[in-house]
Amino acid sequence: MDDGYGAGDIGSVADRLRAAKFVAVLTGAGISAESGVPTFRDAQSGLWARFDPRELATPAAFAGHPKRVWDWYAERRALAARVVPNAAHLALVAIERRVPRFALITQNVDGLHARAGSRALIELHGNIARVRCSGCGRPADRWEEAAATGADVLPPRCIHCGAFLRPDVVWFEEPLPQDALAAAEDAARQCDLLLVVGTSAEVYPAAALPRQAQAAGACVVEINPQDTPLRAYADFWLRGRAGEVLPALARAAWP
Repeated sequence: MDDGYGAGDIGSVADRLRAAKFVAVLTGAGISAESGVPTFRDAQSGLWARFDPRELATPAAFAGHPKRVWDWYAERRALAARVVPNAAHLALVAIERRVPRFALITQNVDGLHARAGSRALIELHGNIARVRCSGCGRPADRWEEAAATGADVLPPRCIHCGAFLRPDVVWFEEPLPQDALAAAEDAARQCDLLLVVGTSAEVYPAAALPRQAQAAGACVVEINPQDTPLRAYADFWLRGRAGEVLPALARAAWP
């Protein structure tokens, strides 16, 4: 394992990237933080600072306080719409266009990878820009905010079954979408290079993907300014911000 981001490290990783037949990438909150998207806990400021995450992001929270949860996610959805993809998102698009096979697995829900132009995208935790029915599960392309009920304004309702609409994200106590998880695991087992970007890789099942990739013979590269548990077994650690390291890596692979 190489210790830190330097010319030798990035040159070695660039060689592997250029030669790779299948590149997979796992991204987390760190890559979006560089665009100004606060992490889940950092977003609990102002009005929301007094709430525990489980009061805002569980099925029970939505059942008990649907307006509170809807408003919290509406605020986050508006924030995500205001920020733009950064240099790291764009570098991944450039890499995708260069390699024979590519898969981008993200734990983020802000939609920035798609807006940057990534195509082979697996959204493990959903997308905050999407809304679906909490009852029948159908997606909602548009909705009207519900009229006031007493002192409260409840979330809009599904036009098909009348249940409340909810953000199309994975809450605590909910399983990951099986098709997305299966696609992520397939990519981890089949790739010959896995880049792990801006995530501590501690939350399962996503945290198992680097181990699965390495067990199948892939080279695992961590890109992170912080020391994380992944460093103990990653083949390379490129220490730095994703917005600096990923463009440098792409340039080194394809001058």
